[in-house]
Amino acid sequence: MHRLADILGCHGPAYVQRFSDRMPAVHKQVLRDLVRCRTPEAGGQLWLCPKCAKQHYAYRSCGNRHCPTCGADDARLWLDRQLSLRLPIDYFLCTCTVPEPLRKTIRSNPKIALNILFDSASSSILDLCRNPKWFGATPGITAVLHTWSRALVYHPHIHFLVTGGGLDKAGHWITPPSGFLVPEHAVSRLFRARFRDVLRKAMPQAFASIPHNVWSIDWVVDITNVGSGTNALRYLARYIYRVALTDSSILHFDPGAPPDKATVTFRYRNSDTGKSHKITLPAFDFIHRFLQHVLPKGFVKVRYYGLHHPQHRKALLLARSALYLKLGLPIPPSPAQSVKPPLLCTACRSILIPGPIFRPGEIPPHTGPPGKTS
Repeated sequence: MHRLADILGCHGPAYVQRFSDRMPAVHKQVLRDLVRCRTPEAGGQLWLCPKCAKQHYAYRSCGNRHCPTCGADDARLWLDRQLSLRLPIDYFLCTCTVPEPLRKTIRSNPKIALNILFDSASSSILDLCRNPKWFGATPGITAVLHTWSRALVYHPHIHFLVTGGGLDKAGHWITPPSGFLVPEHAVSRLFRARFRDVLRKAMPQAFASIPHNVWSIDWVVDITNVGSGTNALRYLARYIYRVALTDSSILHFDPGAPPDKATVTFRYRNSDTGKSHKITLPAFDFIHRFLQHVLPKGFVKVRYYGLHHPQHRKALLLARSALYLKLGLPIPPSPAQSVKPPLLCTACRSILIPGPIFRPGEIPPHTGPPGKTS
């Protein structure tokens, strides 16, 4: 299997050499982290099996949120926490997307423009849900930013997982009409107007360069009933700690070719047809297409609103208990703190014990009685 780290290690230095003066520092850091991830250059630790004496070298993960190799455990823990907070109701997945003419502006000013995207879309959904014309209550909302299409084209949009109901001002649980949250066209118009007004004030020069018809066309908003929300959460969890590209989707690259002639081939699934497609790009174009999804340092890509905001956690848990009692169902235990599972021996499945730590670039030590290593 080809790895993204192999491509970046092979062609990344030439890419940096050519474009260094135009690359943000965070892009250079991502290249360094992903190439070193889980290699001797990252350092690590020796783990020992007390039963069969097998030794395991565990190289450190880079922990970078854009790495396709890292984040599996963190994603599982995030998913476990979200599933433990679910209510016995229907959920809705609301996706808010900006038109194509705005994408260049957002990509060039991600820290400001993506915050505007979050604020304008989330406030539109919240205010419409609170409007008595619809169901007049505050729902719980979990928002996850995606900046890519399946082919890694820059395509910023936010998925909002919204509870099918909420608490009104008197603290009563209100449920919207069956199968319906709020009108898509109402969210679209309010989202568009709020994004426009804030962008005009925050980035007047960028605003002036945007075609005027952007503010009159329909912005794509999709609201779908997703039942218990389980599958929607699993989908969102896959991309919490990485971007859409996985190592398994990389079909071919040219490690020995000159940078200006090297290519990368990867596959992706068309979201409309469900069919798999292949695309081949020059190596530098591939690296650029990947790096454009690197978020600014410290930028928060998962946010919580309404009843899902940490300040309202107590109200959410009380509502959860009340809903289970109303349905005559046993109340699940309160969410527990998830922990990472212990490391197990690949030979006998015993729990490993930690051995010596080795520093980056250091030759891993060999200790203890003779035994196989992995």
